[in-house]
This record gives sequence, structure tokens and C-alpha cells, in this order.
Amino acid sequence: MTSALKIAIATINPTVGDIDGNAERILKIRAETPAADLIVYSELVLIGYPPEDLVLKPAFQRDAMDKAVELAALTSDGGPAMLIGSLWIEGGKLYNSSLLLAGGTISAIRHKHDLPNYGVFDEKRVFASGPCPEPIEFKGVKLGVLTCEDLWWEEVTEYLSGKHSDILISLNGSPYETIKAHDRFKNGKDRVTQSGISLIYTNQVGGQDELVFDGEAFVMDKNGEVIIRQQAFKECTTMTEWKCVDGKWLCDAQEQPSKNDRLTDIYQAMMIGVRDYVNKNHFPGVIIGMSGGIDSALTAIVAVDALGADRVHLVMMPSKYTSEESLIDAADAAKMMGCRIDSISINDGVNAFSKMLEGSFAGTTPDLTEENLQSRLRAVTLMALSNKFGKMVLTTGNKSEMSVGYATIYGDMCGGYNALKDIYKLDVFKLSHWRNENHPSGGLGPNGQIMPVNIIEKPPTAELRPDQKDEDSLPPYEVLDDILECLIEGEMRTKDIVARGHEAETVARIQHLLYIAEYKRRQAPPGVKITEKNFGRDRRYPITNGYRDKKNN
Repeated sequence: MTSALKIAIATINPTVGDIDGNAERILKIRAETPAADLIVYSELVLIGYPPEDLVLKPAFQRDAMDKAVELAALTSDGGPAMLIGSLWIEGGKLYNSSLLLAGGTISAIRHKHDLPNYGVFDEKRVFASGPCPEPIEFKGVKLGVLTCEDLWWEEVTEYLSGKHSDILISLNGSPYETIKAHDRFKNGKDRVTQSGISLIYTNQVGGQDELVFDGEAFVMDKNGEVIIRQQAFKECTTMTEWKCVDGKWLCDAQEQPSKNDRLTDIYQAMMIGVRDYVNKNHFPGVIIGMSGGIDSALTAIVAVDALGADRVHLVMMPSKYTSEESLIDAADAAKMMGCRIDSISINDGVNAFSKMLEGSFAGTTPDLTEENLQSRLRAVTLMALSNKFGKMVLTTGNKSEMSVGYATIYGDMCGGYNALKDIYKLDVFKLSHWRNENHPSGGLGPNGQIMPVNIIEKPPTAELRPDQKDEDSLPPYEVLDDILECLIEGEMRTKDIVARGHEAETVARIQHLLYIAEYKRRQAPPGVKITEKNFGRDRRYPITNGYRDKKNN
């Protein structure tokens, strides 16, 4: 048995379904890390995570397995072995597996035992559960390989420690949430404390539809201390040095990067989510309707940081209710960002529809119908530009508005992706201040102030009728956001929310609005997941819901 090992931890950004491209990324790391004995990648790195029902396609299964065999053959050159994640079929069953590629062959295969079936995860419907994995022998060292969820419960670790594993290696595809990093470290410490064995934890980075992966792979020693940690939201490869001392495998500690604060992490997640959704789907850029308000301004800034100003097209679409202040603010913001901005008035369109509908609307009073018509004309305008020039429309609604239906279906909800979908309004303000004072790692936008202060400080308004303000229809956002977090993330009863100091009538009204807007959210575009319960993959309430107006539910 060897007395020393060099194990490289590779955090890369795979694309779901791009087997050839992912294989190239895997091999690029191998070529750049010739001194490693072993390179460890993330869960399902060869096919991308999460692959969802794509893994049920027989041709995809065959191509993935063939590529794994092809990669294994390349390890006959005497270079580093590789531990990768991919699908595998055995005994007619489809598994989420970890494969050791060494000496020109697939020398070991271990199947994921614990399959998650909660939140954004739905693996039980596509994968079979494997038996508790045996340790993998590598250069005389017993590697206890766990695939993601296997680390979150005691059973697999107990089995591997009972089989005298020397090092635990956990391959993960763990998406970002605001509290997830803390949970990973706590969970890793639980398993290390349980087994007394050091742990290597891998993860992927990058965006996949609504999910964003933050990487931040780490090594934890047998005492539960993190001794190596990668920078979050960054593709990187870290070489770790291991030695056997008195029969225990120990890793040399390394200097660790500073931890991101909450707003830095959220902004990085938004930026990477937009970047990868646009780039991986091969859009040339994005189009954003600029209102002069904070939501569209922050969306545009995120897009500029993600893609560069030259790929972001801003469009003002004023109506007779649009203030001169909004026009000035939008133009100033575009100038700060370095973006092109056009102005296309919707007044002629509003007049045309008013004329077209005057017979049907005879005898009625203008109301929300006419307001929504303006929003839908803007959507038609943006989609026309998108069709003509190929750029994707980014929508700009935040989570507070989407929660209570303060959005127009087929209007401002019309588009391909939404950076703010899981961002409450109060965080929109905080993130705007943060971006004026900070520059995100990897951001392509300019340094320094990038949003006019007036956009942040003025009262939010949709400007669909004279002197309109958001708080005409909604409680102050300090109240609204707290109630919504209690209802959505906390699933709290209304009487318990009232006990926090909120008026019972307000809580009941917000809960009612939350429930009746479900049909709108089902037709909303995807957007970056930030919280524990985003709309879409996490919170899946029925549209038809006879329980929704029960008192104190």
C-alpha cells in the first residue's frame, strides 16, 4: 500500500446532455493535473446534473456508457486515475453511479444508495437504488465512495466505516440555497464524527435551468474541521496531499479563501444563472423592458455582469402615464451600464386597441383591463424584437409580486427567464445597494456605481394609471415580505403570523392573494432558485384548492 496520495478535486461546469463537451472538460482537467494520482469530479459530471427524464432515453444511456468506456481507455497512459459520476445500467436497472477510471478500464462502479425525492430532487422516478457501496481499492487505499444523498444519512457511512474505509469521498450535485452551505458543513461533520474518517466533498458549479450550483468543494479532517475549501461559485481544481500516519489517512491543510456574505452569494447565483441559461441555450443576448424602476434596472445590471453590455438590449416603452422621471432614470441607468437603449412608445397601440374594443366595452368604466392592456402591448413589442433579432426576453418580476399576483399574465410575465423570480422586494433594494458598492467576481459590467440612486429611493410604481404606487394595492414591503416568508418558506398558520405583530385582515388578504395567483405562476418563465422554496421546482400547490380560504389554515 502506498503511504502518500495526491488527490485533485475538480469543480467544473457541466452541461446537461452534452456528453462530448463534458468529457472534453473532464479530460482538460486531467491534462492540466498530471501530478495527481486521482482526480475526483462531481455527481453525474459526464451527463450533467440534474438530467431529469433525459436519462430514460435509450440512445442517451448508450452514448453515456460508451463515453465512460472511452474515457477509461485513455487512463492506460499512466496518468491520473479519475473518479467520475455518470449513469450506468446493470441487471436491467438504471443507476446514478460513481465510476473509477484507472489503468485503461472502468475498475470499479458504485451505485447511489439513497435517492432523494424531495424539494427539487425527483430521483426515485428515474433511478434504481443500489446496495450499500463497498470500498474501492486504489493503490492499496480503501476509498469509501458516497454519491451525494448517501452522505446525508448514517447508513452508507456506517457501512463504509465498518468495511475499514481509509478516506470518504462524496460526489455531489448540490444546488445553491441561501442556507445550503451551512447544512453541507454540518452534515459532513456529522458523518466524520460518526466514522472518524476524513472526508473529501465535491460539487459542480454553474447554472442548469432554475438551479445554480455553487461548488465550494472542501476537505474535512477526522475531527470535523474544514482544512481545505474552494471559493464558492468558481470553477477550479485543488490538489490535496494525503499521508498515512499511524494507520490513519491525513490531509495537509491549505489556506482558505474568504467566505462570501449573503448578498454576494445571491448576486453570484443570479449572475451565473442568467449567464448559463442564455449561453447554454445559445441565445445571442437578451432584451429587457426598462421601466425606470428598480426591478428592471437590477435585472439589466445582472444581465450586463453575466453577458457583457454589448449583449444586453434595453427598451423603454412609455405610455401617457410614464413620468419624465422614469425616462430619465432609465436612460441614466443604461448609460452607467454601457448598454444600448431604445424608446418605443405604446400610445399608438393603446389607441388602436381602444378603438378596436370600444364597441365591446361600451358602457363600462376603465379599470384593470385597460392597465393590463398596456402591459400586454409591451410584451408584444419585446417579443417582436426577440423574434426579429434572436435575443431572449428577460422578465423582471420579483418574488414579492409573483407571490400575490401583482403581475400581468401574457404581459410583464412574458419572456424566457427571470433573474429576480426568487428574490423578495426588500432584497432587490439590498442587492441594488450592494452592486453599487461592489463588483461581482467574474462580472463583465463596469466597476463603481451602476444604478442611479433615484431608482433605488423612489417609491415603486407600475405607472399604469395616474399617480399609481405599489403601496396603493399592497402593504409596505417590510410587512408584505415578512408575511410571505412566513407563508411560503415557513408554511405557518395565519394566527401564528398575526402573533408576530401583523394585522389579521392583512395576513388573510395576502394568503388569499398567494393562493389565487397559483395559475399565473404555473405559466411564468423559469428563474434562478435562491430560497428553500422557489415557485416551480419546490412549491407545487394545486391551482384548484378548496382549502385555500379556510380560517387560520
